[in-house]
Amino acid sequence: MAAALVAGALRRGRAGGARYVAGETLRRLVSTLVVAEHEGGLVKPSSLSALAAAEAIAKENKVSLLLAGSGPTLHRAAEHAATSHPLVNEVLVADSDVFAHPLAEPWAELLRSVQQKGGYSHVIASSTSFGKNLLPRAAALLDVSPVTDVTAISEPRVFVRPIYAGNALCTVRYTGENPCMMSIRSTSFSPNTEPMSETKVAPITQVDLSFLSEASSRKSSWINLTSQETERLDLANARVVVTGGRGLKSAENFKLLEQLAEKLGAAVGATRAAVDAGYVPNELQVGQTGKIVAPELYIAFGVSGAIQHVAGMRDSKVIVAVNKDADAPIFQVADYGIVGDLFEVLGQLLEKIPDKK
Repeated sequence: MAAALVAGALRRGRAGGARYVAGETLRRLVSTLVVAEHEGGLVKPSSLSALAAAEAIAKENKVSLLLAGSGPTLHRAAEHAATSHPLVNEVLVADSDVFAHPLAEPWAELLRSVQQKGGYSHVIASSTSFGKNLLPRAAALLDVSPVTDVTAISEPRVFVRPIYAGNALCTVRYTGENPCMMSIRSTSFSPNTEPMSETKVAPITQVDLSFLSEASSRKSSWINLTSQETERLDLANARVVVTGGRGLKSAENFKLLEQLAEKLGAAVGATRAAVDAGYVPNELQVGQTGKIVAPELYIAFGVSGAIQHVAGMRDSKVIVAVNKDADAPIFQVADYGIVGDLFEVLGQLLEKIPDKK
């Protein structure tokens, strides 16, 4: 009996050791392609978060960063990317008018071509509107299944992602062929803030674009971009967000929130109900079908706390809720709550908080 127990323990030890060795081998074999977005000659913060996710996969990760577009801003962004993270081994640049606008069809072909030549184990993009548009199409071309909205990485092929509008977290093991394609929530991965060594500059390589066909560029075409000229802070990157719900009752009352946001140096957000009512444009919507935010301070006025809205802001560091309904679901996720008339609270805050200099 004792001999059998010892033999069983040895077998389990060998199996455990085999799993450990396999895990360590997998980490050593990791190579990642990060699909990056850029604007104004700089890599976007959401793509820098994707680099942080690549580091979470493996510290010894060999990372290539892919940029596409045209003109001088692309090359300035490439120079920024080359010094953006110690793990960046190479910056791949696809310079063509075909990539001047974020159309998924040519981008998917680009991603397939780069993957076939590079043989990466992982491909990462941020869960932005661009990433959500590109990743499924590229995954279909490569005949793999993407893992979406990853919020944590346990092992090179084990990930955590939210389900049921963020009310539950699911641990997923990817068992398919390479590459493991994934989109990450940028709010869950903090970009590298340590200064880079001046000697650590990744080489910049031009991508061979001979694979592009006229047929792919004719599948869709860019018409125009309609946006409002505004000096508002970007919701996704703001340290403080002030959000209003249907309780504000009108677009005119939203101007009170804008005044408070200006005093606090905050971005203005809104619930879907407020957007649907026409109080504010839909670019301010926070939630499952809007923008995902995780500021240091999130203040919600007249927000009931529907699960679709909470899914977009529950990772905020500190949540303050103001609502006249003491049973509003928003208070279940709030760190601080005020049960009262939001207009009275807003008025007192506007009166007592000095203007930002």
